Amino acid sequence: MAKSKSAGKTVTVEQIASPLRRPADQRQTLVGLGLNKMHRRRTLEDTPSVRGMIAKVAHLVRVVEEA
Repeated sequence: MAKSKSAGKTVTVEQIASPLRRPADQRQTLVGLGLNKMHRRRTLEDTPSVRGMIAKVAHLVRVVEEA
């Protein structure tokens, strides 16, 4: 029941910083989000796991507010 409630929600993230000289786990988190080059955007399902990944690399990405 909870899945159907959040099925339509998405979050768009954009990479704003380079993963160079960052720990390997942060680089892999960016790859897991579908980001690997500057200014790339991905629209992902808004789940707790995706939010946790965004929080882990919050200094490398930004959440885009689409109007």
